[in-house]
This record gives sequence, structure tokens and C-alpha cells, in this order.
Amino acid sequence: MTSIERTAYPRFKRLITARELHVFFTPSEEERVWAEEVTDSDEHQLALLVALKSYQRMGCFPKAYDVPDQVVEFVRRAVELSESTLAVYASGRTAERHRSSVRERCGVRYDGQAARALAEETMRVAAASRTTRRI
Repeated sequence: MTSIERTAYPRFKRLITARELHVFFTPSEEERVWAEEVTDSDEHQLALLVALKSYQRMGCFPKAYDVPDQVVEFVRRAVELSESTLAVYASGRTAERHRSSVRERCGVRYDGQAARALAEETMRVAAASRTTRRI
């Protein structure tokens, strides 16, 4: 049986090893500088870096409550922010702006309408090919 972490709906593993934290969630120096330039507070910097590293690893933006504390703590220590710094946004607009910044940095363009059209066409083609094979 496929584990839930390997499905079409990516999720964090229940147990994340120290190696995985270092390989997938350590911000590079360039990412640190970028986050400092884009944000106006330590909280936003931490939230942005957690969003960036999560997006790079999973290909989506998880809800804040779905990100394991272990990941947030690791990123916080990696960028040397104080223990009291929380990965929170002051507003939903800031969170959306940061998601757009992450997509831009990763070279991804978000176009929901085009994505739905592509998914619909792909499903139609797949359904048609399954129907013709059974005949």
C-alpha cells in the first residue's frame, strides 16, 4: 500500500529525519538574503522561508497548522531567529503576496483557469482511451 506521503495530495511525513531536515529545509544563503529583502519582520521572514522550503519539497503550500513544529523550529534555528519568533502573517494579503513571491522565485506561474482546462482535457482523453480498450 502506498503511504499517504506519496499520493497526489502531498503531506508531511509523521517522522522527519535529521537528514531530511538538512537536505530539504535548510535555506541557502541566497534564500536567506532574498527573504530578508522581501519581508518586513522576523515573523514574516520565518513564515516565508517555511513556505518556500515546503513548496520546494511538496509542490504546494501547506496550511500553517499542517507544517510540523519540527520543520518550523529547524528553519528558525537555521536563520538564527529568536526562539520567540513565530511563523505567522499579519494578514491574508501578506500571505498571498508571499505565495506569489515563492512561485516567482521557483519559476512557477499560477493560472487556475488554464490548469482546470488542462486537467479536464487530460481526464477526457484518459477516459476515452480506457473506454476504447475495453471494447
